[in-house]
Amino acid sequence: MKMRLAEIAKALQVQSVDEWEQIVVTSVSFDTRTLKPGALFIPLVGENDGHDYVPKAIENGAVATLWQNDHDKVFDDENDIFPTLSVEDCLQALQDLAGYYLHKINPKVVAVTGSNGKTTTKDMIAAILKTQFNVQKTHANFNNHIGVPMTILGMEPNTEALIVEMGMDHFGELDRLSRLVEPDVAVITMIGEAHIEFFGTRDKIADAKMEITHGLKEDGALFYNGDEPLLRQRAQAVEQATYTFGSEEGNDVQALNVVGDEYSTSFRVKNWPEYNFVIHILGTYNVGNALAALSVGNHFRIPVEKMVEALSNFDLTQNRTQWVQGNQGERILSDVYNSNPTAAKMVLRAFSRVKTNGRRFVVLGDMLELGNLSDQMHADLAGVLDPERVTEVFLCGKKVAALAENLTGKFSSTRVHLYPADHKDELISALRKSISADDIVMLKGSHGIHLEKVLEALRK
Repeated sequence: MKMRLAEIAKALQVQSVDEWEQIVVTSVSFDTRTLKPGALFIPLVGENDGHDYVPKAIENGAVATLWQNDHDKVFDDENDIFPTLSVEDCLQALQDLAGYYLHKINPKVVAVTGSNGKTTTKDMIAAILKTQFNVQKTHANFNNHIGVPMTILGMEPNTEALIVEMGMDHFGELDRLSRLVEPDVAVITMIGEAHIEFFGTRDKIADAKMEITHGLKEDGALFYNGDEPLLRQRAQAVEQATYTFGSEEGNDVQALNVVGDEYSTSFRVKNWPEYNFVIHILGTYNVGNALAALSVGNHFRIPVEKMVEALSNFDLTQNRTQWVQGNQGERILSDVYNSNPTAAKMVLRAFSRVKTNGRRFVVLGDMLELGNLSDQMHADLAGVLDPERVTEVFLCGKKVAALAENLTGKFSSTRVHLYPADHKDELISALRKSISADDIVMLKGSHGIHLEKVLEALRK
């Protein structure tokens, strides 16, 4: 990004001081900890008020700031004439500036959502499109009302394709994001139980996911998981072109001959039976994500040979079913960024089939935002925990207590360990005493439980 302050003021339809108009802004930031010199600081109002951090932003190299009109300007004497654009709402200004910049750069936009797999699918699509386009993609999971505009404003001027991950936990969120980015292509990976606390049923989750089409361009296209009846029903109302992917007959892109191990999965596709596709990631369920990416690649006329190579070498966002090594030589399957019942069951099944000369240890944290169904959905994980395959289970949090109770009788009491979320040190100590070099360990939980701290301790 590179814009003069005069252009930013025009985009936001606000006034600026003549002497500031030639100031060049090279990035946008709402966090002083990551702010780079040359940035426009946007003081968002949330649990903390960003206006309190404007002096720190100036100290770290910001060249201008927004300022919300309902706040009194309070700078010290040295900074009382700092370049400032006054706006009604800083968050809305961030989104408006993103919309302006998106239209200025004018890339093809691919928007990705789904209860599971959207980050992996985003990474796969980006890898495929990079074979022919200059591509920008969502960093980590910057996929909400703040992260999406920040992704847009992070584009280089030569960006030709923008891959935007979109998350949601309430009705209206995807509607707003879709209308902001106006995608050329929308992708829905699947419907699960993530955020069911706010929606109540999978039907309503499907309704909310379909909001991704609300900003879809008239000549755009929707790609969705055709194995999901809830999506097939709702896609009938979409006016734009629609295409399906999945493992069942009748999908536009269908997987065949799926074979997986702990490090990779190979498969063929009915559309291109002569090619063997390989993705270097655990879990045959990831084939669905690959099919979504192949569908998009085919839409953009990427040669099949290039798609084969791209999927074989794509960069996976950190802590998504990633194998790492612990400090005792054990292998650790890190999937600590998030969790929901569908994803947890799929990863547990895959992990239980991984070959090992040692033992298998499972560490599970609470799955959040499940509402009244929380106890039952945690307890249901017992069905995929096989005492013949899993040696010990370590549970972290309050909600996993329902799972611990349901494992009674299936596992002996010495093989199931329950710790409060703030007792991770005790969990880590007990786990370290149990594991050895030949063992494998799986970590999965919602981000709010912070199992990444367990991962970090095991790797020290």
